[in-house]
Amino acid sequence: MKLAIQSLPALGGLFLFLLTAQCSATRENETPTMAARARLNEAEAAAAADSSRPLTTTAATPVASNEPTPGPSAPEAPAVPAERRTPAEFRAEIKVADAQLKTNPRNAEALIARGRAKAQLKDYRNALTDFNAALRIKATNSVAFYNRGLTRLRLKEYNAAISDFGKAIRYNPTDKEAYFGRGIAKMQLSNYKGAMPDFNKAIDLDPQYADAYEYRGICYASLNKPEDARRDLERAAELNPDATKSLRRYAGK
Repeated sequence: MKLAIQSLPALGGLFLFLLTAQCSATRENETPTMAARARLNEAEAAAAADSSRPLTTTAATPVASNEPTPGPSAPEAPAVPAERRTPAEFRAEIKVADAQLKTNPRNAEALIARGRAKAQLKDYRNALTDFNAALRIKATNSVAFYNRGLTRLRLKEYNAAISDFGKAIRYNPTDKEAYFGRGIAKMQLSNYKGAMPDFNKAIDLDPQYADAYEYRGICYASLNKPEDARRDLERAAELNPDATKSLRRYAGK
């Protein structure tokens, strides 16, 4: 879920954005626990990955995707709530980025910041345009890939999101939120077994990663491994009481 620009606060909470030493200067200062959101809906999962990630742009109203979605009996992945800031604050960030880009049109950080602010305003398609522009400036920008993946997750373009999170990982192998985001995208395609290694890696990188334990536990439940599911969900609830809802739903406790 957590992918900020030095001049902008690091993203708090999908989504995720959330970074290592290389990306720490691009994170937001506001970092609420990722799992501390409405549990088990698509927007929430993206926000979990987005919880302390850098600011980036977004674009127009989401468009329905043709990609497969989980069957009715499959657990739902979380959804992407907006950050705890007002639309006016995001619009102000866009104006700041606009001014920076007027001076330097190749300012990749400003493009990412504007993109993320647009995304928080649900302007997803225009956010993608900004992330694409940032990647044309630097094709190895892991923050741009992470934020583009997060935006595609919000647009329900799950295969594209998986690809973007994979590229974010390629250029920043210690980005736990990128692993988490990729795991969420796989869950949305009902690929619970395929999501497990991503949650495993996120937990390896951060043994206190409550959201990763929670969604790995949901995967175990979906794979009919109740003991493993209970173990992970109990651990998630210890780290974040909000995960108790998932513990009750998927482990009967």
